Amino acid sequence: MAPLALAAALAAVTSACSQRVVPPPTPAPSPRPSPAPAPLPQQQRPTSTDWRDMPITPGNWTAGTESGQPVARFAGGQFVLRCDRAAGTVTLQRAGAATGPEPMTVTTSSGFRTLSAAPLAAGGIGIALGVRDPLLDMMAFSRGRFAIEAPNLAPLYVPSWPEVSRVIEDCR
Repeated sequence: MAPLALAAALAAVTSACSQRVVPPPTPAPSPRPSPAPAPLPQQQRPTSTDWRDMPITPGNWTAGTESGQPVARFAGGQFVLRCDRAAGTVTLQRAGAATGPEPMTVTTSSGFRTLSAAPLAAGGIGIALGVRDPLLDMMAFSRGRFAIEAPNLAPLYVPSWPEVSRVIEDCR
């Protein structure tokens, strides 16, 4: 009988020591984020008319010399800065055709100027500026880009990279 009593006592002690495990409370579900609004169709998207918001015209600057004079070309010649040391000028040349003088507007982060560009023998339209013309510095120091606009031609949004400054400084 002792083993039976011992087993009963052991069972009583074991059941007294065991505790019922209570699971932690279930956390409240987190709120679901609201879905993003569907994009507006293309024709309803707000568009900016600010030239600083327009994408940069695809292309890169290349710099070098032609006939011993500094030259920088953007996008394969869509826009060219050409130095003429003997004349003390930097020519702004825009690809395109014109039969006579055309307004060409250069817009920078510090202002703009409309110039009278003429057809060039080498092609395109352009204007020669004196090497000390403030517009050259405005282009060189424009915040990230400047714009070139002429009638009947797509505007160019040109990055203001070191090639611009290089031609101007080498020409001075």
